[in-house]
Amino acid sequence: MKMIYIVIGICRAYEQNSNILHSFIIPECCRYSLQEGSFFIGVVMINPKFFVFLACVLIVLLGAIIVAEQMNVGKEEALTLFQLSFSDIDFTEEITGSFDASAREAAYTVETAGSTNRIRSWGIVRVKDNKTPQADPGTPELLQKYQGLYIADTEQPVIYLTFDEGYENGYTDDILDVLQRQKVNAIFFITGPYLNQHENLVRRMVEEGHAVGNHTVSHPSLPTLDDEKLRKEVADLDSLFFEKFNKHMVFLRPPKGEYSERSLSVTSEMGYINVFWSFAYDDWNRNNQKGWENAYNKVMPNLHNGAILLLHAVSSDNAQALERIIIDTKKKGYVFGDVFDLIPFARGEKQ
Repeated sequence: MKMIYIVIGICRAYEQNSNILHSFIIPECCRYSLQEGSFFIGVVMINPKFFVFLACVLIVLLGAIIVAEQMNVGKEEALTLFQLSFSDIDFTEEITGSFDASAREAAYTVETAGSTNRIRSWGIVRVKDNKTPQADPGTPELLQKYQGLYIADTEQPVIYLTFDEGYENGYTDDILDVLQRQKVNAIFFITGPYLNQHENLVRRMVEEGHAVGNHTVSHPSLPTLDDEKLRKEVADLDSLFFEKFNKHMVFLRPPKGEYSERSLSVTSEMGYINVFWSFAYDDWNRNNQKGWENAYNKVMPNLHNGAILLLHAVSSDNAQALERIIIDTKKKGYVFGDVFDLIPFARGEKQ
């Protein structure tokens, strides 16, 4: 449309006896009065100078369009990594697999990147009397194949704490205070917006000896992404973390507990240890908190050798019960392990 307006403008300028346009665009032999709606293109196309003029205009316009598109792409990438807000992320379903006695293998199939990709949801079956829970059949072997884990050494009375930090709900400082008093470290799995908006809390985690794990930029189901997008979701968060703290993330927790052999393979090749869990419960709904006793009574009967506990830091119940859980866990004869010991354990290295 803009080009049409330019042509019409030139026509009108000619009709107003513009000497400049007469000499540059319209050849001497074709200078006559143009009527409204006359076929101007046929007139100007016989002048080579017009071709040069038109080509220059088109090149400028094309260049402007390309620059604008590149700027928009840059803005979209910046939004994804640096300006993504918590409201852009779905945290309503933190765990899609099961975590109690009703657990069953949760798996379904989708087409991803042109190949069949079986998506699994991590699930375990609790066993009473502090016994080792049962994972989905075949999954322990699959995790081991790609140096992932959900449980540590079941011969040792050692417990490992992990927290998912999709977003902040005001309890992380209290949790860090408890861990500092009790001399226990943990893995905190964070998202892109969490790192952007709560760098002070992440810095405290790092400085107080905790591991900061990768929970991806925007909390998607990793096996539903193609390889390129999957790598980007993980690598972009690590790049920003490295920029701020000069260290790389090692632990990865797949959002929603959803994974596939392909997602395990891709992230393992990137150097990550996929960390699932041997205990979790439905604690992430901040509108369904039932008091610290509920959290305490969920955790304590399910302690077991080598346990990797998943707690959500958005839970007021967890924050209020944490110190009691740690103290009473120690009284039962357990110790809280250094989460960095999980690295050689997962990789089959001697500690």
